[in-house]
Amino acid sequence: MVIPPPARPPRIIKFLKPYVLKMHFSNKYVSAQVIHTPTATVASSASSQEKALRSSLETTRDVAAAAKIGKILAERLLLKDIPAVTVHLKREQKYHGKVKAVIDSLRETGVKLL
Repeated sequence: MVIPPPARPPRIIKFLKPYVLKMHFSNKYVSAQVIHTPTATVASSASSQEKALRSSLETTRDVAAAAKIGKILAERLLLKDIPAVTVHLKREQKYHGKVKAVIDSLRETGVKLL
């Protein structure tokens, strides 16, 4: 059984930024996903755990892997006609290193950041 997200009044939905980029970095892998907030569903995702990507990456956890994940995610977003996303950083994440690599590769590929 799927529980639908709570209904929000239309005046609030108008000001929400619908697509949010969330990133997760473990000791082994890098993953990023874009979430459609009004419906609380994943619009697109990319991870260094995917079998097709593992062969093209030297390691699955460094800055180069993060940049590759950002580029692949951006291509998938543009295929789904999602031109812009908002970045959601966790408290401990700063715009540096892997986070910067993902965001910069998104920007270079053509996705706008709000």
